[in-house]
Amino acid sequence: MSTRQREKAERRREERRAVGPQATLRFLRMAPRKVRLIVDMIRGHAVEEALNMLTFSEKRAAKPLVKLLRSAVANADNAGVGDLDKLYVKAANVDEGPTWRRWLPRAMGRATRIRKRTSHVTFILGEKS
Repeated sequence: MSTRQREKAERRREERRAVGPQATLRFLRMAPRKVRLIVDMIRGHAVEEALNMLTFSEKRAAKPLVKLLRSAVANADNAGVGDLDKLYVKAANVDEGPTWRRWLPRAMGRATRIRKRTSHVTFILGEKS
C-alpha cells in the first residue's frame, strides 16, 4: 500500500471517529415510510428517553429500533465515550433499501406487482455537554 493510500485511509478513519458512536441496521423488512414515523419521534432525545419511547410504542418498527439503539450505546461504551448518561440521538436516518418484487395472480390471466420494501437505518449518538 502506498503512502498516499495509507494517508487517505487514516483520514477516513479520523472522520468516522469525529462523527461519534453509531450503529447501522440494513435490510430491515419494513417500508421506510413506516420506520420514519418512529425515528422522527426519537431524534434529538436523550438515549434513556428514546428507549422508553420505543419500548412503549405500539408500532411494529419500534422493536428492531430498540435493539439498534442499544447497539449504538454499546458501541459508544466500547469506544470509550465519557459519560453514557449524557448520550443523545444526534442523527437518525432511514434510507430506502432494495425492493423485493413479487407477483400476485389477478383476474383474466393478469398479474399485479407487489413491492416489498426494505430500509437501512443509521443512528449516530452525541454527548450533551
